[in-house]
Amino acid sequence: MTGSTPGRHGTPRLRADAARNRAQILAAARIAFRESGTAVPLDEIARRAGVNIATLYRRFPDRDALITQVLLDGFTLVLDTARTAAKQAQTDPLTAVETFLQGLIDNRDLLSLPLIGGPMTNDPQAHELQREIASALEEILTEGRARQALRPDVTAVDLITTAALICRPLPHLPPQQATALATRHLGVFLDGLRPEHTRTLPPPPTHEEMAAHLVLENGSADTSTQP
Repeated sequence: MTGSTPGRHGTPRLRADAARNRAQILAAARIAFRESGTAVPLDEIARRAGVNIATLYRRFPDRDALITQVLLDGFTLVLDTARTAAKQAQTDPLTAVETFLQGLIDNRDLLSLPLIGGPMTNDPQAHELQREIASALEEILTEGRARQALRPDVTAVDLITTAALICRPLPHLPPQQATALATRHLGVFLDGLRPEHTRTLPPPPTHEEMAAHLVLENGSADTSTQP
């Protein structure tokens, strides 16, 4: 029996057990990275995933490959959520913002990203996903400005950093309480997006400026522990 069968477009498709092992490894890595940073021993990730270390290395040849895949999965989830919201913005921009942020709150256990204490990478695909996320969010904001449904000084960076803040794990709180607080903060933020605002905001950083601080100087995946 072969280890994989052809999938769509000729790409290898993993056997059910191999795909399950891969998903378990990635889930364990997300949790371990959030708790202890990316220097956590790979043996520990394998133990949490319920597989042996040889199985982990078959799926991910080194630490950088595992870190990169965790990030790519996270950015892909954010992009899919942003694109879904962008379609909704054509009729209701404010609800579209809520859809984007609530979607990330609902799936925050699947996220391990730089702005919420996760690892960093110089992988080109990750950077392209970040650019596509910013573009999708700008579509929402452009529609909101045109309809005078959103205050004109809000940027895609504001949405991204707000998502990071409300999705960041809150230590020592039961999940139900943490979700309730995140949902409350989302409501406060959404009310602040309405154009009838009274407070002038300071100049925002650009997406390029934000991204520049999430690039590794040594060109390899981050292995530091999170603060």
